[in-house]
Amino acid sequence: MKLKLDEHIGDRGAELLRAAGHDVATVRAQGLGGTTDENLFAVCARERRVLITLDHDFGQVLRFPPEQSAGIVILETAPRAQADTILARVRDFIGAVRERTLGSELWIVEAGRVRVHQTDD
Repeated sequence: MKLKLDEHIGDRGAELLRAAGHDVATVRAQGLGGTTDENLFAVCARERRVLITLDHDFGQVLRFPPEQSAGIVILETAPRAQADTILARVRDFIGAVRERTLGSELWIVEAGRVRVHQTDD
């Protein structure tokens, strides 16, 4: 799966995802640090990469329609989460995609569960 990691995921998160067989690009490596959410969403959609982020703004489905992207994954953590908590959510995501294919959906990855936003068809 092609993924784009937002700024706060970190190199260890990228390493875990690559070790699980994913094609990982990062906001930092592409020089997109500090870009607007709208631009990041557009870049991910154009590259057909799933955005993995801690930013709850991407959960606004009217502003960032998941069906217009390869998918959006929000890792649910407490504010100012420690690296080990973020890595735990990355591992939760890796486990979830082994069991279910991520389409053009919004996933909220929490400790012990994944909430999937369902679109009205």
